[in-house]
Amino acid sequence: MYDFGQILKIPTVMMRGGTSKGLILRQADLPGDPKLRDLVILRMYGSPDSNQIDGLGGGTSLTSKLALVGPPSHPDAHIDYTFGQVSVESNVIDYHVTCGNFVTAVGLYAVEEGYVPLKEPVTAVRVFNTNTKKLIITEIPVKNGQIQYEGDFTIDGVPGTSARIMLNFPDSGGTFTDKTLPTGRPMDIVKLPDGREFEASIVDCGNVLVTVRAQDVGMQGTELESEINGNRELLHTLESIRVECGIRIGLIREEERAGVTGATHALPKIAIVASPVGYTAGSDKVVSPQDIDIVSRYISMGRLHRAHAVSGAIALVAAANIPGTIPNQLAKASGTGIRIGHPSGVLYAEATVERVGNDWAVTRAANGRTARRLIEGYAHVPVSVLRKQEEELRA
Repeated sequence: MYDFGQILKIPTVMMRGGTSKGLILRQADLPGDPKLRDLVILRMYGSPDSNQIDGLGGGTSLTSKLALVGPPSHPDAHIDYTFGQVSVESNVIDYHVTCGNFVTAVGLYAVEEGYVPLKEPVTAVRVFNTNTKKLIITEIPVKNGQIQYEGDFTIDGVPGTSARIMLNFPDSGGTFTDKTLPTGRPMDIVKLPDGREFEASIVDCGNVLVTVRAQDVGMQGTELESEINGNRELLHTLESIRVECGIRIGLIREEERAGVTGATHALPKIAIVASPVGYTAGSDKVVSPQDIDIVSRYISMGRLHRAHAVSGAIALVAAANIPGTIPNQLAKASGTGIRIGHPSGVLYAEATVERVGNDWAVTRAANGRTARRLIEGYAHVPVSVLRKQEEELRA
């Protein structure tokens, strides 16, 4: 290729993990300076642009994920994983959050790239998530010395079937705030600047999740994408609740309030929850109330998640097992496993909790996912990105 030094070529792997999709990049292939590294990555994705038309991003929060990987910094890990949420509309990559779906892809990638020797019937990949400082164990199925890609496991939101990859999140309570219940209470009263008050439960497990009752915000809980993303008043209310909760638990500073958006501060997340009720999912799949234990609509970066984040599901299931929380009040079943009705169908997750003093420990959380390598090669980035940064540094 005759680029005459105008193009920077970076080894790239695009993978799907669960209901998320994005790039897996090796730290060693990127600039060492974090600011310059992020400029290069944003250019690779085509951000900021709502369509990401001039990059590899998919134009949604679900298809604009990032995994930076490298040799393990934890003595018990096989690989380091730093998750980044690449903003679609802003010049920002948020590393103050994590993604359970995409760690599935990282586990499969680690085996494919030889970070971990194959072992039958399951190869356990110990992934160290640098965002949360936690180990996540991904179980890759192996048969006859080969990774098993084909299988009969399905996840709603992804067409077809694949081999199941189990995700295990040991000791996942207090991931970001050091407490499973960051306020010390299973439920809080949140007062908004306009005087309205809402009950909310805040749980930190995998991700920090705020849950509110659907009926309290004027919803049924079964609404789909157009009904939620097109409801500006609802989204404004949810964002206001999210920000107030974030300030209360120290994830958002009071002085930042005016400039906070889903792109600048991904945490805490927020979900609308309701008791089990039947509905037709976006895929025209009929979800029966007998098939689910709770209904959830998970908001990511100010928009409805088309399915449900795994880390958000783990937090929701943990909450459902803690007496006094809103999910605990609404969930049909009380046990380690909860079936969550989401916009694309049903997601099953488990969490085991036990009381420890004034808080709760989440000794184990787990979920089944699938993953697939989609393409590998080189991402092309104009060298002018590097020159522009050098000029700014000189200035």
